[in-house]
Amino acid sequence: MDKKNLYLEALDLLQQLIVIPSFSREEDKTANAITSFMESRGVEVHRKLNNVWAFNKHFNPVLPTLLLNSHHDTVKPNTGYTRDPFAATIDDGKLYGLGSNDAGGCLVSLLATFLYFYEQEGLRYNLVYAATAEEEISGRNGLELVLPELGELEAAIVGEPTLMQLAVAEKGLLVLDCEAKGRSGHAAREEGLNAIYEALPDIIWFQTYRFPKVSEHLGPVKMSVTMIEAGTQHNVVPDKCRFTVDVRLTDAYSMEEVLEVIRQHVKAEVTPRSMRLKPSSIPMEHPLVLTGIALGRSTYGSPTTSDQALLSIPSLKLGPGDSARSHMADEYIYLNEIEEGIGLYIDILEQVIK
Repeated sequence: MDKKNLYLEALDLLQQLIVIPSFSREEDKTANAITSFMESRGVEVHRKLNNVWAFNKHFNPVLPTLLLNSHHDTVKPNTGYTRDPFAATIDDGKLYGLGSNDAGGCLVSLLATFLYFYEQEGLRYNLVYAATAEEEISGRNGLELVLPELGELEAAIVGEPTLMQLAVAEKGLLVLDCEAKGRSGHAAREEGLNAIYEALPDIIWFQTYRFPKVSEHLGPVKMSVTMIEAGTQHNVVPDKCRFTVDVRLTDAYSMEEVLEVIRQHVKAEVTPRSMRLKPSSIPMEHPLVLTGIALGRSTYGSPTTSDQALLSIPSLKLGPGDSARSHMADEYIYLNEIEEGIGLYIDILEQVIK
């Protein structure tokens, strides 16, 4: 099928998906629609919960495998919408609707690309396309659930809106629950040990400390104290002060290294909520990157976290649409972004896998 028809089919599928609510953990109906679309085109489809994937027709177990992945769950529409978020209307060259930009345009563009190569023989790479769930909540029943089903992967393109520029690195996320301990007493007397005062030096350290190594693409590690809770009433010295720290990691440090440095410097008890969302990157000399650059694309580091954080392989974040439009009211994607996205995905893979 030629690129123009692939684009028209992709646009039609995206409109169908926008009409169907697919909030995280509630993506069963969009999973049904994606499955039906692929099966109607002769693709053997696999499914686990709300995740859908397929391998190219002439899969060769001797060859390396490239993953094409994007998500079909959405956030809930915010209160600023002036349009019906599920109407999938086209106006002035834009397709409006919840999930159109994040990440429906990427999802259908990668699917069109997969179909372009699906029946081709003699490829140097296998392809596996995966439309996955729960990305917006970093859930465990999305990409992470089906990775073992996909076999050994050499690299991945993760479809997120990047204006089709090459996000060669992505920040990871570490959320820390910290607890400073004191001793309760009456506030009117010199009693107790105020846990708030015990926490203050740690909070100031999080505000002022700078990790020495700075990532070429992602800049410095960023730490922000975002929540604090202490005390039960005005006349009691608090014996505990709990605070939360948001740490945005870079590829300059492992998650374990950052956590070790923090524990060496603060007095509070530090407990990470998760060690799953790691920083990620792809070597600048990787064929996907070199080909993208040769096709006029620029490289950058992405400050936002996606399912790329769950991959332990080289991965490139790339897709039509603009991250600045994600989660906004009256979300939209330009029609020409989808068409150009399909074309660029195909152009990159033509040079890498053939």
